[in-house]
Amino acid sequence: MSAAVMFRSALRPAAQAAGRRTAAASTTLCRQAPRMMSTYFTPAHEYGKVDGKIATVGITDFAQAALGDIVFVDLPEIGDEFEKGDSFGSVESVKAASDVYAPVSGTITEINGVLGDEPGMVNSHAESDAWFVKIEMDDESELDDLMDAGAYKEHCEKEAH
Repeated sequence: MSAAVMFRSALRPAAQAAGRRTAAASTTLCRQAPRMMSTYFTPAHEYGKVDGKIATVGITDFAQAALGDIVFVDLPEIGDEFEKGDSFGSVESVKAASDVYAPVSGTITEINGVLGDEPGMVNSHAESDAWFVKIEMDDESELDDLMDAGAYKEHCEKEAH
């Protein structure tokens, strides 16, 4: 059950007791509220940690493990704009090279320059210090198409078998 559904379900008894609209009102509240430090995942193993309108984007631990030792990370320039699903960079390892895709549309506001000198940091800190870019999102509703942590875990388990 998604957090939004649980949130709406938790509000329903109190709202009904007060004679208010429930599902429609709750859905509107959930969509308009700013998203605070939520993490979303793509099927291609990128993550976006969202704080307000900024998504901090990188590859997941699952992706770095599949790639092996990372030896090079190619990142875009600040100010570059990407549509959801566009390749914004690449990762090269001793095993393979892989494009990295934007989980949301927007403008690059920051890049993690440390990865130019220390690409191997992706192997040890993929989902924390080794983020790739920060994107100011154009359309926060695009997050609705991404997976939460539970769905992503199931996705990885299926892919591993």
